[in-house]
Amino acid sequence: MKKINVYPLSLVVVAVLSLSAKAQTITKRAKLTETELNRWSHLDLVKDTIPGMSVDKAYAELLQGKKGVPVIVGIVDSGVDIEHEDLKSVVWTNKKEIPGNGIDDDKNGYIDDIHGWNFLGDITKENSEYERIVKDKSLVDEKTYLTAKAMNDKKVAEAAQGKARLEQMLATIAEGDATLSKHFGKNTYTLNEVNAISSTDAALQKSKAAMQKMLSYGMPISELKEAVQKQLDGFIGLLNGDNLKTDYRKVVGDNPNDISNTKYGNNNVIGPDKDEARHGTHVAGIVAQVRNNNLGGDGIANNVQILTVRAVPDGDEYDKDVALGIRYAVDNGAKVINGSFGKAFSPQKQWVYDAIKYAEKKDVLIVHAAGNDAKDIDYNDNFPNDSDDKVTEFADNFITIGALNFENGEKVVARFSNIGKINVDVFAPGVKIYATTPKNTYSFLQGTSMASPNVAGVAALIRSYYPKLTAKQVKHILMDSGVTLDNSVIVGGKATDSRPFSALSKSGKIVNAYNALQMAEKMSKK
Repeated sequence: MKKINVYPLSLVVVAVLSLSAKAQTITKRAKLTETELNRWSHLDLVKDTIPGMSVDKAYAELLQGKKGVPVIVGIVDSGVDIEHEDLKSVVWTNKKEIPGNGIDDDKNGYIDDIHGWNFLGDITKENSEYERIVKDKSLVDEKTYLTAKAMNDKKVAEAAQGKARLEQMLATIAEGDATLSKHFGKNTYTLNEVNAISSTDAALQKSKAAMQKMLSYGMPISELKEAVQKQLDGFIGLLNGDNLKTDYRKVVGDNPNDISNTKYGNNNVIGPDKDEARHGTHVAGIVAQVRNNNLGGDGIANNVQILTVRAVPDGDEYDKDVALGIRYAVDNGAKVINGSFGKAFSPQKQWVYDAIKYAEKKDVLIVHAAGNDAKDIDYNDNFPNDSDDKVTEFADNFITIGALNFENGEKVVARFSNIGKINVDVFAPGVKIYATTPKNTYSFLQGTSMASPNVAGVAALIRSYYPKLTAKQVKHILMDSGVTLDNSVIVGGKATDSRPFSALSKSGKIVNAYNALQMAEKMSKK
């Protein structure tokens, strides 16, 4: 779910929009400006001809002069840089705990949990769930074990091909970089400088072509080398069977298969390496980075406190951590919880189901990313979820979000986004979303991981300005008030797979903050 994809910024928009009962045709043929791209999820399809959530319009026309109540939003993720310049003022603080005294003042079992809790301790990396199942088949039934083993075997086979491809890529980078560094007389150069090379020398032309491609990835050559090497090391580890040998969990010291063992981890919600909190920091920023302060981007919600639960490593999260993380956020006052994570196997799924039901009982909305495998999750497993049989929901406080692209028309659905007429509830912006990243930086990231907090932000807005509405009501407002797109769209990035947008989710709509707040206003008066 954390995979980042890069797309060109060209935009061709030919959309049909249905707002209420009136249909309008919106056409735009232009590149997004930098300002538009930085905040496209806040923009309005009619006014700006960009498929955003009409957040700016909602603030300008519906929320002026209104005062909401603070809403705690739980971020169950990889950790959050709570020291970030654009987040530190919106971080939740546990007022029942005295900082640094080494005492569990609020007697909740977690010592000095001032800003949340870290269920991963000093772990940053973890196995995938299928790897854990292959290592210990007692966790599941025989059918699930065989499915997990088949997935592991497939990954190993792909690693062999990937290793050869990445080794060749590194060799190409090294050769091209050496040639161009010599040509320019310096070690760093830009894509524009490479494009301007004019020479009949065959070797130089070869290096020019190679490095034009490498620089098109949008990062300096040194960083590209590191990224490729990291992926190559991962493939080599797979081929060596390292993924089945390493027990990352021993660092934490608990038994991940014993839900009664709850006292583990620590209060460092950033994690042991601030850079590894990139995903969670970005997710938190989408919800809550301070609006209109001339720093980075703007959050969706303007009156929230971010409660951090660190439970999602580089790899698959444990069901136990997710279940306890949800309960922790609920018990500490969260009214909305964002979950930008997911996996294909869940040996202890009932623990998570029980936590979702617990959140429902406590009137907490859980917003969850649909996943980035370009699959139909009506037929493919994706955990956590709110339906064990993929048909009947066991709770009504859980909303699953697919991802939109900023390219409207037939390309409006992100090519990586999972779909599901039954199990995806609604869509929201999830491609090239600009938000906070560690150490006072800001970046564009994409995935359903980004679409989910966009919706969590709108949910928090509703719960702030209309606090008497229940989690169930907020869920259905988000779905029912959305904008309908009446056109066919490309699914999974495959031009040959075109379907009506309405067939890709239960609502057939995209989340719209303006419409949602209007519906919330009407519902609150009933």
